[in-house]
Amino acid sequence: MKPRLIGLTGTCCAGKNHVAGLLEARGIPVLDVDRLGHAAIEREKPAILARFGADILGQDGAIDRRILGRKVFAAPEALAALEKLVHPGANTLTEEWIAGQTAGACAINAALLHKSCAFDGLDFIIVVKAPLIIRLLRARARDRLPWLQLVRRFGSQRDFGAQYLRKNADIYTVFNSGGFCAPPAEAPLEQQVDRILALKGIERAPSLG
Repeated sequence: MKPRLIGLTGTCCAGKNHVAGLLEARGIPVLDVDRLGHAAIEREKPAILARFGADILGQDGAIDRRILGRKVFAAPEALAALEKLVHPGANTLTEEWIAGQTAGACAINAALLHKSCAFDGLDFIIVVKAPLIIRLLRARARDRLPWLQLVRRFGSQRDFGAQYLRKNADIYTVFNSGGFCAPPAEAPLEQQVDRILALKGIERAPSLG
């Protein structure tokens, strides 16, 4: 019996990885497709160097994803070229992971969820959101980039809500303000996740840890 497949996504620094941790704590295996993308980047290293230049290499000889990120976020055509190189390998690894799952439910955690090979098989989708100012503060603390560069990066990211709607699957939004500037009616993140799982009839399994 195939596991029920949950899609997990959200805008930059909204906190989808934190929600992924909550799902794992509830016994739901989660695949981080973005990390698979990192592995695919190294696998496609020769082609990526040919396209973007050797200046994207770090001192250790590996591709420095921050340098590469500055290049691709500055130009939509460059981002599209990188995705074309990386996505096939990430999709292969995704399919292998799903095929090996034995739990009743599992989740695919991906920023570009609609481009994943798993998209058509999703049971439902959880979208993580947070106010822009909070996301900017989180990005600043994490990446230590100049404010203007962060604003430009955020501005280059599209809202993929329309693509999710075309899936014709249930879409649930959780809000992750982290207690800062949270609306009075906003429930704790754990309660929001538990409410969705209960609605979908997914029982809390023993923790994976």
